[in-house]
Amino acid sequence: EKMVLFWHNHFATETNIIQDARFMYAHNAMLRTHALGNFKALTKAVTIDPAMLVYLNGYLNEKTAADENYARELLELFTCGKGPESLYQEEDVRAAAHVLTGYKVDKVNITSYFDPTKHAVENKQFSSWFSNKVITGKTGMAGTTELDDMLNIIFVQQEVAKFICRKLYQFFIYYEVDSTAEADVITPLADIFRQANYDIRPVLAALFKSEHFYDPANMSCLIKSPVDYTVGMCREFGVKFAPAADYMNAYAQWRSLQSAAGNQQQNIGDPPGVSGWDAYYLAPQFHELWINTDTLPKRNFLADQMITTGYNSMGQRLQIDPLVLTQQLPDPGNPVHLINDALAILYRMDLSGAMKTYLKDKILLKDQEQDYYWTQAWDQYISNPGDTMQKALVTDMLKALYKTIMNLSEYHLA
Repeated sequence: EKMVLFWHNHFATETNIIQDARFMYAHNAMLRTHALGNFKALTKAVTIDPAMLVYLNGYLNEKTAADENYARELLELFTCGKGPESLYQEEDVRAAAHVLTGYKVDKVNITSYFDPTKHAVENKQFSSWFSNKVITGKTGMAGTTELDDMLNIIFVQQEVAKFICRKLYQFFIYYEVDSTAEADVITPLADIFRQANYDIRPVLAALFKSEHFYDPANMSCLIKSPVDYTVGMCREFGVKFAPAADYMNAYAQWRSLQSAAGNQQQNIGDPPGVSGWDAYYLAPQFHELWINTDTLPKRNFLADQMITTGYNSMGQRLQIDPLVLTQQLPDPGNPVHLINDALAILYRMDLSGAMKTYLKDKILLKDQEQDYYWTQAWDQYISNPGDTMQKALVTDMLKALYKTIMNLSEYHLA
């Protein structure tokens, strides 16, 4: 799921521009199919994807009026990037656009197709950065093979692997790639990427098994995106959803979460532009853009509603049952262990002893002097879970605890 989101941001498309839910569904399914597969194959699939052909005017790209929109983004945003070592030229954009002439969309069958009568059949000359390669123009349906020829030329460039590995690093670890990270992480990961013929899984395996990934210095240094915040909250607390087969209720619940994330400025299906969401790339703020005077109150309001009265949207109510998480902890009857174990799940960093004491004494125990106040209440509930008064007591105590934990700034860090 994280990689589907990554590629949705990388190969950004906007539902409000495409205006066809069927195309968007097919686009998402395509990203999901290739999410852990081969990046080169994914790039080809995106290039001829009906939604992308509509979004970046690929279906308007013909031999009599070449449209450079997709060709430019293919080089600048999707493969080579625009760093100092990415030296493609305007002539490469023009050549790529002519390679891609002739692709159309079939709105009845929700597919794309190639019209050879709209394809530019002349040779396509690339710049010295691409070793002055020439793609021989082809007629008829053989014109579709020019796309493969062009991808072969692009993917020879080492900068392609480095560009994607930098984006993965920024997405999963930290938004700044300094010279040390470039030398010790990006370069070896890019080597793995190329050696694997651009398969994605080996790169992720190397990254997620590295000491660098688990370095405490790299923990809790990113602000959660609205999707991470909203969906993560539901997963951490085991929020109950309607079964997927219950379409009316399940889709309404999923839509309510989409709406909640959208209110926090990350509406799935509608990134703000072809570059994706600003927080993933816009220097120098990067992830800090997720938090502002508009979004922070909405994040806190969502958490407060979820743990208290329930979040009501789309005719549905989603609510955290604090007992679900608590009963999964190894020693919930001990207030010290309860707080430590809950924080280990809900936070990506440790809290000071003073703050843990505050959570225990002031929030969970409500200024009661002895820890056994909680232990006794929990044990009585466990021994007789049908006692509604006792259940209400421990539930209210846990709601106060988890509400405070989610309202602290540490909960917003990934």
